[in-house]
Order: sequence, then structure tokens, then C-alpha cells
Amino acid sequence: MTGPDRYGVEIYADGLHGRSPALPTDLSRLEAAARRVLPAHVFDYVAGGAGSGATMRANRAAFDRVGLVPRMLRGNHVRDWSTTLLGTTMPAPLLLGPVGVQSLLHDDGELATTRAASALGVPAVLSTASSHTTEEVAAASGDGPRWYQLYRPTDDEVTASLLARAHAAGFTVLVVTLDTWTLGWRPRDLDRAYLPFLRGVGTAIPFSDPAFRAGLARAPEEDLGAAVRHRQRLFTGTAWGWDRLATIRAQWDGPIVVKGIQCPDDARTALRLGMDAVIVSNHGGRQVDRAIGSLSALPGVVAAVAGQAPVLFDSGIRTGADAAIALALGADAVLVGRPFAFGLALGGQAGVHHILRCLLAELDTTLALAGYRDVAELHDAEDVVAGTP
Repeated sequence: MTGPDRYGVEIYADGLHGRSPALPTDLSRLEAAARRVLPAHVFDYVAGGAGSGATMRANRAAFDRVGLVPRMLRGNHVRDWSTTLLGTTMPAPLLLGPVGVQSLLHDDGELATTRAASALGVPAVLSTASSHTTEEVAAASGDGPRWYQLYRPTDDEVTASLLARAHAAGFTVLVVTLDTWTLGWRPRDLDRAYLPFLRGVGTAIPFSDPAFRAGLARAPEEDLGAAVRHRQRLFTGTAWGWDRLATIRAQWDGPIVVKGIQCPDDARTALRLGMDAVIVSNHGGRQVDRAIGSLSALPGVVAAVAGQAPVLFDSGIRTGADAAIALALGADAVLVGRPFAFGLALGGQAGVHHILRCLLAELDTTLALAGYRDVAELHDAEDVVAGTP
């Protein structure tokens, strides 16, 4: 995004011809809109969190405890929010996070999301729990940037195969999720006895993998139940230690980002073991109930990393202004999850495109009016925010 984003101008111009956006531009309204169109079990799966939802509330409350301190007359009418992160050039420090099982939201699922993101040059992180194969999503992305997220299986051969496929398909950055070796206690799903993976949904990547299929007596197409059970054995229920990162490091020739960091000591450990970046995240409040808000963890992790590697952020971002706060607190980039998922549910590829345009435009407008022209100036400034997250 070089120069001001003009989405707002385009919308107002459309208004002169009697046209208004099909979806809200206040992205905090998306959840309520999605609730009206999605089946109840699907909405609960996407919108729900761990336990009582305390961590989801903490994520949002942390944003409400801080605010930007706008500076005036800074001559910043020309702005450039583009950045390069781990070899990936992007129009702004914004990525679409790894959201799995997107076919629950729209038939095209990850394909629609990837097409929308690629059209704008925004990286979309493909989840291991995708509804479409690695190769299908890579084809849909065209020339767009590709990041791949790994839920690490317990079988090293399956892990190596998944990563080899991602590398061959042009994915350049690996995101390893640390916090989901087993599912959190999620009452909204438990009350409905609903988990999509047990129905073979969100399993396209392992079910199409030759190393995974080699562990089956019959193909998933012939015995879905056996394939589901095999997947559950490989992907859930086994806690692994820091030593396993060495195996992944040896299997991936490119940058590795670890996702799920909340403690400064964990960030330091990850970098000591050769990881290239960290993502401060509590999985959108879906794993540990009564955990601290992700934004509350961000300043401590930024201080611990001390510029040695990029620090990314997710969990709780709903708007471009939220993204601006995380960047002002030191994040090098932010990942967005539920907003684009709800946009996918409401409008498919066009819905994701609208959400991205809104996020980019609001981020630009917010930081411009706060007095900043690029990411470097924002990070070099003092007293950008007031309050404690």
C-alpha cells in the first residue's frame, strides 16, 4: 500500500450512483451479520473459544486499555506502509492468519480467501487444517505470497512430506503453531458434539498426503473412519518439547515462525533454537481459558526479542485501528483471523476482498491522522500510545 488507501473515496463515489457496500465497513459488526447467515454449529465453531470465553474477552479488553496519542501537523500526506518481512514484500504489515476448515463458511473456502488476498498482495497463511489441498491453494494464489502453517504430526515422515509439498508448491515461510497439540475445552462445540475433523472436513492436506496414506490399510475415500482416527492420533494428544523444533528446522529450508508465544522466556528460547520470528498469540482465545490477553503479552515479548527477529501479533484484532495499536506497541506485522472468516461467510471472495480493503484503508487513515507516514517512523517514535494493555 504505497500512498493513502482510497477505498473510502471509492465508496463515497459509489454513493453518488446509489451504491453502498454490501457488507459493513465497521468490521466489529461482522460477527453479528455472520451469525444471521451461518448454521448455528458452524457459527459457534468459528466464533467460540475456550471455557467461559474469558481469554477472548481479555483479548478485546486489552485493546480498550490503551490508545494512540495523535500528533499534529506532521506533513505526512504521502505515506508508504509497505514492508518486507522474512523475504516477503507486502503492501502493509498485515497478513491473513491461518484459519482452518474454511469450507464451513463458503464452498470455495481457502481458494476464495487466497484469491482475494493475492489480488491485493497480502500474504494468506494456509492452515494444515485446510479444506483444500496445498497444491490447490497454491494454484489459486497465482503470483501472490504464500506462507504455510504446520500443526506438527507425531510422525516425522508425515511432517517431512507435508513440508516438502509446501515447499514444492512455492510456500516460502513456515509458521509452526505451538499451542494446539490438543484441543482446548470448547463448550460451544462440546454442547453440540461437533468437531469437523471427525467428519472428514478440514482434512484435505493430510488425506491427500502420500506419507499419511501409507499409514492406512485403505484410502480415506474407502474408509473415512479409519483415516479420521489416524489423523487424530497423529495431530492431537501428544505434547512435544522444544527439541522437536530441531527436526522441523532440518526439514524446512526457509524462514520459520513459531506461533503461540505469550511468555518472553519462550520467545528467547525460540530464537536460541534457530527460529526466525515469533507470533504473539493465544489462538484467538480458543485454547486456554483465563489466559492473559494477547496484546498484554506483546510489549514484554518485544522487549525480550530486542530487535533480534520480527515479532508478529494476532488474537483480538477486529479493525484496522486495532492493527494500528499492535503495530504502535512494537509488532512488526499483525495477523487477522475472524474478521476475514466472517467476510468469507458473508460474501465469498468478494467478502474477503472487502474486509481486506477496509482493514488496509482504516489502518492507513488511523496512523495517518495519528501523525505517521511509514512503519519505521512509527516504531522509532516515542509516546505513541498511552495506557497499559
